[in-house]
Amino acid sequence: MGSIVRVLLVEDDNILGSSLKKALEKHAYGVDWMRDGESGLEAAQHSHFAAVILDINLPRLSGMEVLRRVRQRGNSVPILLLTALDSVRQKVEGLDEGADDYLVKPFDLDELLARLRALIRRRDGRTESVIRCGEVEVDPSAMVARKGSAQVHTTAKEFHLLKLLMERSGRYVTKNDIEYALYDAENTVESNTIEVTIYNLRKKLGTDFIKSIRGVGYMIER
Repeated sequence: MGSIVRVLLVEDDNILGSSLKKALEKHAYGVDWMRDGESGLEAAQHSHFAAVILDINLPRLSGMEVLRRVRQRGNSVPILLLTALDSVRQKVEGLDEGADDYLVKPFDLDELLARLRALIRRRDGRTESVIRCGEVEVDPSAMVARKGSAQVHTTAKEFHLLKLLMERSGRYVTKNDIEYALYDAENTVESNTIEVTIYNLRKKLGTDFIKSIRGVGYMIER
């Protein structure tokens, strides 16, 4: 995937929803947060998401009904159900209606993130998610970059820009393409943000790893 991974969160609990949104964004996901079933259904049908995190107990339209309608309309987006009831019947019903996985509240954030990564990998048909160019590799599922055997510590922006360039290795990626892929329309990109990020990556990976031509763009060789 060449863009920020966008996730739809449908959760009416303000405390849980806010904490999940912040945690997901900290792990470099883009998050649209809806607080009721009708808004969640509308968002799922009219926007593209890599996955949906869907609470079962929602106002205006239950999460189970949202799930049914999403699947009835032919939308195969991966859906992770959140339920407060550790009920076999409810789990079976959700899976039969087309949910891909479920978690019972309260849950561990690391488990949610791991399940979310697995759903997105399966959606993309990937079992091996590591991308390699020369001695540098990125593992999108673990949000880890390495050079040789050493881990390279990156910010979320640095990681996603590196991942984008490595996915498109062998061809130049323009600044406009980078802005479109890595930033949503609601966020203003400062004029030197991309240049600063490239500079920081070159310090960590070597000055020749990312090539550039003024007015053309940036490239990592295959």
